[in-house]
Amino acid sequence: MGTTYDVRIWAVRQRKDRKQASAELRWKTGSTPHSQTFKTKTLADGRRAELMRAVHAGEPFDEETGLPAKELRDRNDVSWYQHARDYIAMKWPHSPGSTRRTLAEAMSSVTPALVKDTKGMPDAQAVRTALYSWAFNIKRHDEEPPEEVARVLDWFERKSLPTSALSDRMHVRAALTALTKRLDGTTAAASTIRRKRAIFHNALGYAVDADRLPNNPLPQVQWKAPEQVAEEVDPACVPDPRQAEALLSAVRVQSARGRHLVAFFGCMYYAAARPAEVIGLRKEDCDLPRRGWGTLHLRETRPRSGSAWTDSGQAHDKRGLKHRPRKAIRVVPVPPALVALLRWHLTAYGAAPDGRLFRTSRGGLVQDTGYGEVWAEARKRAFTATQYASPLAKRPYDLRHTAVSTWLSSGVEPQVVAQRAGHSVAVLFRVYAKCLDNSASTANAQIERALKG
Repeated sequence: MGTTYDVRIWAVRQRKDRKQASAELRWKTGSTPHSQTFKTKTLADGRRAELMRAVHAGEPFDEETGLPAKELRDRNDVSWYQHARDYIAMKWPHSPGSTRRTLAEAMSSVTPALVKDTKGMPDAQAVRTALYSWAFNIKRHDEEPPEEVARVLDWFERKSLPTSALSDRMHVRAALTALTKRLDGTTAAASTIRRKRAIFHNALGYAVDADRLPNNPLPQVQWKAPEQVAEEVDPACVPDPRQAEALLSAVRVQSARGRHLVAFFGCMYYAAARPAEVIGLRKEDCDLPRRGWGTLHLRETRPRSGSAWTDSGQAHDKRGLKHRPRKAIRVVPVPPALVALLRWHLTAYGAAPDGRLFRTSRGGLVQDTGYGEVWAEARKRAFTATQYASPLAKRPYDLRHTAVSTWLSSGVEPQVVAQRAGHSVAVLFRVYAKCLDNSASTANAQIERALKG
């Protein structure tokens, strides 16, 4: 049942068929009858007058309970702080660790803006710690927080606005402004703002579902995120194939850990695999013939979420491919150079008991801190002082950008590149716009050949 404007209210009638006289109020919302008994007719008339005022004001009634929608919302109303906790509790069971962490970040950004006043508000770092690490982490709700954290949470319990107050668009605008800022007051990245805004929108939708708001006010707010540079790959960060090969060589020769990880980085360079995809790569996912091209079947990721956010208590989650159904598989043809590299790796190191190609010395998952150290040393060895000081190949992830850029500049159709990289074509065009611009000469040459043909 939903709400209705079809409301009929009858006159109060006296009931004398009981041991004690009483008055009965009867009304109907849609096709559903309702009644309420009062000790006196005066009380019943007062309640009837309240219902009549709601009818005359044009307010919808909840058909199931028979109550005016506003009255029902008032009964369900809670503080925004409590609503945010309820929202995260609703999302938590079916969310991976990285999503749980993102939800907590978004709620920690908007909640300080949704308070009655800021008198006595703790400093920003204390607020961040209390909300992000305690209030919005379900795993810690059974723990007793430190005294300083408890004081901060008590302050929000007292000062938080009621959720119904977000019907005022100015409160919504204040929350939107808050989510654009980092802890140090600088403007957050465009992708971060979009992600937090989407979560805030979803939390407001949950308030509608819980009858704490009549509708979601966010779409009605005339608000625009701060102007930022488009999220394109900066060509200055992307090594060319010669530089990428030099980096792999520098990884191979620096240490035993480097030799174990050279094929790890090779998967990013030759197959455009994300680090989290390579961490979970297993022997059975690799088709590695003695000659020619091989194939990788990427089917899972192992993103680092932090042990505080995963059900297993491990730092890494086990998930499907990014932005794909859980059982989706991305098939990536790989060149002979990577086939040879992976065959050498398997001969030298074998696979872990669960089939993983890459592991720590104790058999655990490869950590970003570990391969980050190897990568930093490789940059020192492979680059000049000027190159090392630049953003060139600053992150191992830039090898993936090299792969995609190389494919595009080689004239491979964008649809094929997007499929192999695990992007949509729209994302490919947006993120690699400058790489597509750089391939204009190749496209012109191809068109010119066709025209002469």
